[in-house]
Formats: sequence, C-alpha cells, structure tokens
Amino acid sequence: MTSPRPDKPAPPPPPAGFLAVAGVQMVSGTDPIANCDAAAALIAQAARGGARLVVLPEYFCLLGRRDTDKVGLREPEGDGPLQHFLSGQARQHGIWLIGGTVPLTSSRPSRVRNTCLVYAPDGSRAARYDKIHLFGFQRGEERFDESATIEAGRTPVVVDVEGWRIGVSVCYDLRFPELYRALSPCDLIVVPSAFTHTTGQAHWEILLRARAIENQCYVLAPAQGGLHENGRRTWGHTLLIDPWGEIIQVLPEGPGVVAGTLQRLRIADVRRSLPALTHRIM
Repeated sequence: MTSPRPDKPAPPPPPAGFLAVAGVQMVSGTDPIANCDAAAALIAQAARGGARLVVLPEYFCLLGRRDTDKVGLREPEGDGPLQHFLSGQARQHGIWLIGGTVPLTSSRPSRVRNTCLVYAPDGSRAARYDKIHLFGFQRGEERFDESATIEAGRTPVVVDVEGWRIGVSVCYDLRFPELYRALSPCDLIVVPSAFTHTTGQAHWEILLRARAIENQCYVLAPAQGGLHENGRRTWGHTLLIDPWGEIIQVLPEGPGVVAGTLQRLRIADVRRSLPALTHRIM
C-alpha cells in the first residue's frame, strides 16, 4: 500500500459558503495493495484539483473472487493497514476523506461490518457508519446475499465537515428513503456504492436524484464502475447532483474523479422557493 509522501500543496480552500468535493470512481480488483495504490493516485488527483472533501466508492479496497474474501481482510476498529492508509491519505493531502467502505470485525467471526470511515485533515477519525441495509438480489444466474457475510449496522450518522452537515449512507441504503429522513436536514448526502450493472442501469440515477430532490440537498455518489477481475460488472456513473435534482457531473465508466463545488446559496434558494421540508407533517 502506498505510504504517505510529500505532495504538491493543494490550492487554497474556497471562500465561506462553498465546499469543493470530489467522488472517486474505481474498478477495484482482488489485490488490496494494488487497489490502495489506485485509490491513492485518484485521491491525489482530486486534492490537486482543490477538493476539500474526497469520497471513495464502496469496497475500494477489494472486490474479491468470493464473497468471503472480505472476511479474511477484516480489521479491528482503529487498527490495520486499510485504516492506516485512509488516515495517512487524509493527513498527507490535508483533506477530509470518506473512505468508501472497509471490512471491520463484527460480533460474528464469519461476518464483517461494511464500514464507512470519515477522516479529518489531521488524519484523525471523525465518524464511523456501518451499512444498515444489506443487498439481496436474484435474477437468473445473478445472485447476491450480503447478509451471508455482513452484519448490519443500526445507527444513522451525520458528520460535521467544516460546518457542512454530511449524511453518510452506503449503496443499497439508497432504496430506503426513511434513512435519509432520519439524516435530514443535510447539506450533502454521500452514497459510496458498488451497484450491479443490472440494478444500476434500471434505478441508480432516478433513486439518487429522488434523494436529492426530496431532501433538498446535494448528493455525491462515488461508485465502482466497470468489468472487474472477478468477472463482476458494476454500473459506475459516479454522480454529483444538486438540491433541485440537476446533475452537475457524471462519469459513466472506468477510473476517474467527479468534482464540483457545493454552494450554500443554492441550497437556501431551493428550500426557500419550495419549502417542502417545513411542510412535513409525519
């Protein structure tokens, strides 16, 4: 895994009322070291572009040949090469880093927590979110059952990033709007994901735009996107969406970075013109 090293200083942060963000899209393979090296290069690219907050996709560190491969990669909370890598990257670039997900130990040795960790610019951990909703799907030969290897979390998480309220979710959580109501009001929702090509082609964009529209906030969804070493194909289409549901930027497939700037005025304008959040009665 890439060790922290001196890098070109990032541009100065934008003025108050703005937050530069970036979502990293990857096509992760079966080698965690190679995956971390690929992530490091894309994090550096995002940081050079001025991003203050960078978000990796779900399981940036491993898409194994078997579902159980991630169990062998699990780490105890607060220690392990994956967590040290994420902390070091945040510290090296002086950014907020949301580390996609990594497998952490659970109460059952045959399962892991699918955990999204948030690191501050000094490398300290600022938040932990364990994926609540576990994906299950079967159509023909295509079958997924995350509950066989993952222990679900229970607690919604909102983290403060330089005064911006960031709601954290992961992949299949996207289909459960009640989670996002529990996070509301947010300025930004992040959805690191590894959507299948089948479900992504059908539902990815419409679900992400709906979450942005109904919560009147930005949504940043970094994804796995392409044909993986294990034969799996993910949908990609990393997206940054504004509070009106308009797509700011999208990357259809392959490794890369989607970047943009959040604007408080845009959030305020949308909520003032259509004050749906204040009209809630349930």
